[in-house]
Amino acid sequence: MTKQVEEILRRLDEAYGTEFKCYLNHENAWQLLIATIMSAQCTDARVNMVTADLFRKYPDVEALAGADLAELEQDIHSVGFYHNKAKNIILCCRQLLERFGGEVPKDIESLTQLAGVGRKTANVIRGNIYREPSIVVDTHVKRVSRKLGLTREEDPVKIEYDLMKKLPRDHWIRYNIQIIRLGRTICKAPTPDCMSCFLKDVCKEYKRK
Repeated sequence: MTKQVEEILRRLDEAYGTEFKCYLNHENAWQLLIATIMSAQCTDARVNMVTADLFRKYPDVEALAGADLAELEQDIHSVGFYHNKAKNIILCCRQLLERFGGEVPKDIESLTQLAGVGRKTANVIRGNIYREPSIVVDTHVKRVSRKLGLTREEDPVKIEYDLMKKLPRDHWIRYNIQIIRLGRTICKAPTPDCMSCFLKDVCKEYKRK
């Protein structure tokens, strides 16, 4: 670990603490899986508004697996891309029942075989439910990590592997949570508040300005 990375992590811990906090409301693994599928191109706040009613209406995997597609589309309409998301949610729940006895699997290979589940969603589950060290490359993690100089890649999978090489495993989940918070409050797109950022002197992009 380089001195730059060590200092970045120290300051992130100091600013945001070391607690794991998932911004998507859930009570169990399958709820987080469905909420994460819905969160693509949508804010966590909006997803939480929708899931508050959704999980009351569909209290388990079986209920969602048997949902009417058109009705589910209306239920999740406000999260955007609801046609594909509703189709994937129903198919994903059917796959959970048929292949895994209704349980959400732990390994990334099984998770990414589920409808609507890519590496990002799989790593959300692995990190937040199973506490498996994992890096979730969302838009904030991609943008801020590139600015800090921790990766030059554009592809999320390549960024994930870059960060896995540069960050200690015990910081992987924590880094996700901390960088998402930084990206939402200070290092915002398209107008980051660099003067208020506690990382500006260790940020490669800021140094180039």
